[in-house]
Amino acid sequence: MTVYLIRRLMQSVLVVWVMSLIVFLGVFAIGDPVEILIAPDADQIERERAIIALGLDKPLWEQYFIFVQNALRGDLGRSFVFNEPALRLILQRMPATLELAITATLFAVVIGIPLGLLAGLKPNAWYSRTIMAGSILGFSLPSFWVGLMLIMVFAVQLGWLPSTGRGETAMLGGIQWSFLTVNGLRHLVMPALNLSFFKVSLAIRLTRSGVRETILQDYVKFARAKGLSPTRVIGVHVLKNIMIPVVTVMGLELGSTIAFAVVTESVFAWPGMGKLIIDSIYVLDRPVIVAYLMIIVFMFIIINLVVDLTYSFLDPRVRLGESKA
Repeated sequence: MTVYLIRRLMQSVLVVWVMSLIVFLGVFAIGDPVEILIAPDADQIERERAIIALGLDKPLWEQYFIFVQNALRGDLGRSFVFNEPALRLILQRMPATLELAITATLFAVVIGIPLGLLAGLKPNAWYSRTIMAGSILGFSLPSFWVGLMLIMVFAVQLGWLPSTGRGETAMLGGIQWSFLTVNGLRHLVMPALNLSFFKVSLAIRLTRSGVRETILQDYVKFARAKGLSPTRVIGVHVLKNIMIPVVTVMGLELGSTIAFAVVTESVFAWPGMGKLIIDSIYVLDRPVIVAYLMIIVFMFIIINLVVDLTYSFLDPRVRLGESKA
């Protein structure tokens, strides 16, 4: 296990370096923030002063070298707009995005896996066909339209839930969280449901296909022949064996949820990282954009590592295979 972790860490360092190069070149080659940040009536002297102040007077390779040097010290640049460290701005918004993404993933697991299990055990029942038809909607409907419909129904017409904002928060571990207050939970429900819609459908289909394949295996037939209860057969021999692909996909979807919660945060005015990156793109705030993308890459690496380690707990054969390697 130690050798495996060292190898993964070395690979992660290489991935972060390559992605930093791609992200830096891609972002810094697009647009000119000076045109947005400086008043149109500014003279050439003011423009040159602003260019020097932002560090844009240096060649691109030198800007990247300075970025890498600062990044190794934990400094990912200073926002052009807010004049604050970009990392601090993102970390201030990160709890809101993490709270939203984790809640959406929990919704997907709690709703999707039981429905997929039900549809897989009784594939010809009317409710199974209804579940699978509903999962198609989750793949087909765009998230911004679903969000608008949720606002229209539950906020405008019924008045049950607030439509925008994060609501009241409470301190836990030095961080403000919405789920600790009733008002915060009411603000959290709709954006989390909107963000989980696709994930629920994915969990349903993954679980159903895994169940349909697993119940035909010999060890499941043998367990039934031994007289084990249906609950034990499903819980121990079926559900446990279908969890590896589910954990794989849902783990990666957690990273995607964090990275691409932009639409949901924009629709519901959720003050997370996604809304910050959209605002930064509008004004070409390059340090914030680069810092955001680098943090997302780092998150994906951590999530992939956690998913791989979870394999060894779900299936001992994965652990044995790694030790032999």
